[in-house]
Amino acid sequence: MSWIETFKVGLQSIAERRARSILTVLGLLIGISAVILSVGIGEGAQVRVNQAISSLGENLLIITPGSTNTGGVKGGLGSSSNLTMTDAQALGSDQVAPSIAAVAPIIQKSFVLTAGPNNWTAPVDGTTPAFLTVRDRTVAIGKPFTQADLNSNAQVALIGSEVAASLFPGVNPVGKSVNISGLPFVVIGVLNQAGATANGNQDNIVVVPITTAESELVREIGPYVNSLSMIVVSAKSTSAMSAAYQEANNLLLQLHHITVPSQADFTITPQTALLATAQSISKTLTILLGAIAAISLLVGGIGVMNIMLVSVTERIKEIGLRKALGATPGLILRQFLIEAVVLGLTGGVLGSVLGVGGALILPHLLSTTVVVSPPAIVGAVVIAAGIGLIFGVYPASKAAKLSPIDALRSE
Repeated sequence: MSWIETFKVGLQSIAERRARSILTVLGLLIGISAVILSVGIGEGAQVRVNQAISSLGENLLIITPGSTNTGGVKGGLGSSSNLTMTDAQALGSDQVAPSIAAVAPIIQKSFVLTAGPNNWTAPVDGTTPAFLTVRDRTVAIGKPFTQADLNSNAQVALIGSEVAASLFPGVNPVGKSVNISGLPFVVIGVLNQAGATANGNQDNIVVVPITTAESELVREIGPYVNSLSMIVVSAKSTSAMSAAYQEANNLLLQLHHITVPSQADFTITPQTALLATAQSISKTLTILLGAIAAISLLVGGIGVMNIMLVSVTERIKEIGLRKALGATPGLILRQFLIEAVVLGLTGGVLGSVLGVGGALILPHLLSTTVVVSPPAIVGAVVIAAGIGLIFGVYPASKAAKLSPIDALRSE
């Protein structure tokens, strides 16, 4: 019997046991579609994380206060408040730090904002005009504040799109007044939408001149007056990131009179480190989701083996008759393996179609990103066929080993 004839006999056998075959394919279909969706959701999460971190700006170094060590008692990260405008101005020097393109010192504190009957809570960033360049932000409506606003301690503000929608619903906020800590600030612009990141919702933000923030909004008393919450530094290029890091680190160690680098009272975090950490977490999540979905494939494979064993039991007389007519064990083995592979392949193809369909529909229902991965689809179909082959070997071998006389005598 040729391969084509064996294939036809296998298809005929599957068609004769239509209901049982459909249930077998259904188990594999669910498993394959679950794998495709799990991988798609995981890769979608990676895409969202990459976009979120990229929205912070390009080639960034984020400098934050480190830890304190007072009287032998060591504080946590951020307990130090030694970053100052002097540090920021020094980092902006081309002579001292030639690899750094721009520097944005930031004083950040949350306030309750009011505008007429509306109120909202948002972080207020006191910074310089370089903030927009460093953080890769633009003004969608209005204009940015200038160095003249900085020099005059102007009470002007840029607001994020979420703040604008909450305080000025349905109204152009430019030119309107918003109260921050009881002080009126004129809204001169609305920032472009940037979405949420690891550092918070970038659309729920208010940006004011740092001089105004120091003199009017931040009123600490003691050694931490006018200290910075962070300094955000932009390197001139991706290849200059390492040099910019070294320049910033060496300069701050010198300015803070620190001779042992391990005792630095500041922390420099490259944007690439944030991205690598986030990607590692996303990949782990993808693997976990895929492993859970793979359990469905295992169950589907066991279903294939069970159906094939039942088929062998039901067809003992048929197998004995074929052997009596000259069918070799290899031919019997081939026939049952073909049936198992066809079931697996059918489940794989239909599962891939369902998985792709789910990947196209889910983003509209859950407001999430699902990436359709062609390698995952091809791999899923191959795995499904492989599962049919692997789990079909034992039933096929059992059928091939049947003695013709014993098979014909069975009831």
